Amino acid sequence: MSGEREQLNGTRGYAAEADTLAHQYESLTSEQVLGDVLHLIPEKPGRVLDIGAGTGRDAAALALRGHSVTAVEPTAELRAHGRRLHPRAGIEWLDDTLPALPAVEGTFDLVLLVAVWMHLDPDERRPAMRRLAGLLAPEGVLLLTLRHGPPPPGRHMFDIPADEPVAQAASSGLHAVHQSTWDDLLGRPGVRWTTLAFRQG
Repeated sequence: MSGEREQLNGTRGYAAEADTLAHQYESLTSEQVLGDVLHLIPEKPGRVLDIGAGTGRDAAALALRGHSVTAVEPTAELRAHGRRLHPRAGIEWLDDTLPALPAVEGTFDLVLLVAVWMHLDPDERRPAMRRLAGLLAPEGVLLLTLRHGPPPPGRHMFDIPADEPVAQAASSGLHAVHQSTWDDLLGRPGVRWTTLAFRQG
């Protein structure tokens, strides 16, 4: 899908609700959201890519750990909140979208996608996974979360079973090293999450 179509589909509804979403995102800590995979985040400072970074909550937390963080967020209103909320985190912000991510260069020790994958159309997911695999440095880790349950009104969102990205990752040379499910931290009825982690090889 082109960047223009992604703006129309995957990011639909986010600009208009950016103020509300910023409060919602920042009401949770990165440690709460990533609690079950904190042990997989590299301890040694390295390069981190946070795709669909929203307000930069996770990007800022990782920067505080000493990592050099690039935050990709296609919604201008959320990027503005991120710069306002985390001005001293040293985050590099990019306006870019999956599956191609043309503005992203190099490889990363950690690639993070929190509440992003479910916005991709079925025909985007396989090329997106290949792109993510190519962004991982040797020994790098890919972390992603999947949202299950009813989507908010007006959102372009899919309920993706975990075995789909696991199979797509395997075909891109990645193997799963973690899978867990957890209840929605905001208490939304019928909503659950899956966390997946992958490495090369």
